Amino acid sequence: MVQEMIDKPFGWHYRLSEFFEKHFPFRIRKIPVHAGLDCPNRDGTLSALGCNFCYNPSFSPFLASPGSIQEQIRASYERLSPKGRENTRFLAYFQSYTNTYGKTNLLQKMYREALSSDQVIGLSISTRPDCISDEVLDILEEYAEDKHIWLEYGLQSAHDQTLLRINRGHTAAHFSDAVERTKNRGIFICAHVILGLPGEGMEEIMETVRFLNASQIDGVKIHHLQVIKNTTMAEEYSQNKFKVFSYEEYLEILVNVLELISPHLVIHRLMSEVTDPKLLIAPHWKQGKAQLHQEVEKLLKRRSTFQGVRYR
Repeated sequence: MVQEMIDKPFGWHYRLSEFFEKHFPFRIRKIPVHAGLDCPNRDGTLSALGCNFCYNPSFSPFLASPGSIQEQIRASYERLSPKGRENTRFLAYFQSYTNTYGKTNLLQKMYREALSSDQVIGLSISTRPDCISDEVLDILEEYAEDKHIWLEYGLQSAHDQTLLRINRGHTAAHFSDAVERTKNRGIFICAHVILGLPGEGMEEIMETVRFLNASQIDGVKIHHLQVIKNTTMAEEYSQNKFKVFSYEEYLEILVNVLELISPHLVIHRLMSEVTDPKLLIAPHWKQGKAQLHQEVEKLLKRRSTFQGVRYR
């Protein structure tokens, strides 16, 4: 066990809210914005099929005509109650599709537009590890001098065989290269992983966790596999080619993951969510995000353990 973890309370895991409390004197919220970009795994550059688990409207809410970046931020701000706006600042969250996939001058214009809002103190940019240029990293490094910047790289799995099976279009080495080029620039790095991908069991999941521990990243978003309509994975699921976790199975696996994962990694998310339940084929859980957080904490306490207890 790392020395600094000895005094951590049982049940603890490093939530994003705790991270923000350490860095800011005000509350931080994310405002999703839609940049109108595409993905090389959809536009024919790598593939026209996309990742076989992905149907973007299932997790990234946006309107058919969302308006400019500023208009989207203003609309999100105005939807908050006066109390919700009080002592709150925002990260503009470029979430849908691949948000570093475009001409550099276009990307720079979008990022600047988001940061020009008085309420926005930084950016969170979701992208693929094979779609980040040094030119864009230079731009984000400059912003990071006085803004709070997260780059979120979709890894999903550390196993190339799995990445090939889900038609991801990149390898684990692409992720390592992106992280290597991003670190030491003042940019915070987050990895997305999916637990329960076809062909993966506990051993493969834990190998992905060890891979993350060895990477110089700052946070991780953990998703459980969801089968969504309008995806290739939905067809495979209908043919009984794989199974999804029950809630009880996922809870147990998630706690095992937290015990192994580095205590320095900020946990941005513990489960997936769909924007429209009608798009979800499986699994159907009664429990939501808040209940999962509570039960994770309870199970960690029951085990007399916490995030990073098995980290070396």
